[in-house]
Amino acid sequence: MGEGFGIDHLPYGVFSTRGSAPRVGVRYADTVVDVSTVRPQLDRPALNDFMALGPEAWAETRSDIAGQVEAGALPAFPADEVALHLPFTVGDYVDFYASLHHASNVGRIFRPDQEPLLPNWRHLPVGYHGRGGTVVVSGTPVVRPCGQRKGPHESAPTYGPSRRLDIEAELGFVIGVGSELGSRIGVDELQDHVFGVVGLNDWSARDIQAWEYVPLGPFLGKSFATSVSAWVTPLAALAAARTELPEQDPAPLPYLAGGHALDVDVAVVLDGDVVSRPPYRTMYWSPAQMLAHLTVNGASTRTGDLFASGTISGPEPDTRGSFLELSWGGKEPFAGGRTFLEDGDEVVLRYSAPGTGGGRITLGEVAGRIEPALP
Repeated sequence: MGEGFGIDHLPYGVFSTRGSAPRVGVRYADTVVDVSTVRPQLDRPALNDFMALGPEAWAETRSDIAGQVEAGALPAFPADEVALHLPFTVGDYVDFYASLHHASNVGRIFRPDQEPLLPNWRHLPVGYHGRGGTVVVSGTPVVRPCGQRKGPHESAPTYGPSRRLDIEAELGFVIGVGSELGSRIGVDELQDHVFGVVGLNDWSARDIQAWEYVPLGPFLGKSFATSVSAWVTPLAALAAARTELPEQDPAPLPYLAGGHALDVDVAVVLDGDVVSRPPYRTMYWSPAQMLAHLTVNGASTRTGDLFASGTISGPEPDTRGSFLELSWGGKEPFAGGRTFLEDGDEVVLRYSAPGTGGGRITLGEVAGRIEPALP
């Protein structure tokens, strides 16, 4: 259970024990270590006050915590005996569309007689603004959303529960230090602003989305729930996972030139069975490029803002990060006849990456169970 949570990882989360207030802890092996006494900003029900301190404080605190954990100087609790909470108060939420393979697959599914990529896709990280208020912690049930749906052979829309409920396996990036309105974050400044990384599932109602998204993009088909892991992996813990980006052609404009990929492996688990293994290292646009594009128009960022990668999909059929792709739009059932999510299904996203200690670290998993639509 504790494999991948060594001294080279120490992800941050917010936990509570029976009768205690939520405060910050780190995951170490099979325990949650209470670090609320290390800094006043860690004795809080969210990480935001600590994240706002900036990279120098993050590095100093991480070193201090590592030393005290190794010395056994801090209280520790069995990981399966604590309650975990949403680790940070979410500000704005932006979701990108950064996988070449995912964007190409979706284009082929929905526009089979046209070029799969729209003309702008290779020039900028395409994204949309989501709903920060419906970001929930791993383990929170997901209620099947209702909305308008109109199939390609239906003459008019109908209202009811989504019939094509889906997942999107993603990585999320948490802003620690914000930026002022009218300023920009350069492509080489990611580490000055991003505190850490979370696993993320952008639940998607494909039928609602398909009817509503023209001309302004996703709305109710995405805004009902986005799940994130209870543990935030510090960016420093992923130093050994940095790798080169795939070739970008044409070359990005100067404000987007730079950044690196991350060698993070993902496993999509449906009702206990692994159905896909998407590799994040194949993503076309880097986290640094996404953040640079997000702010190039002068948009501000705040502590707790969250931006996500979009669906992680690789080049092979068994590396696709959504059921839309795995079932090729519902036409090619997978995993014994599955297409989209059914009530009672549980999806767990699991992540691992090279650690700075020479082994692998295990990022926080993202779990969610589908509950029936409200009457």
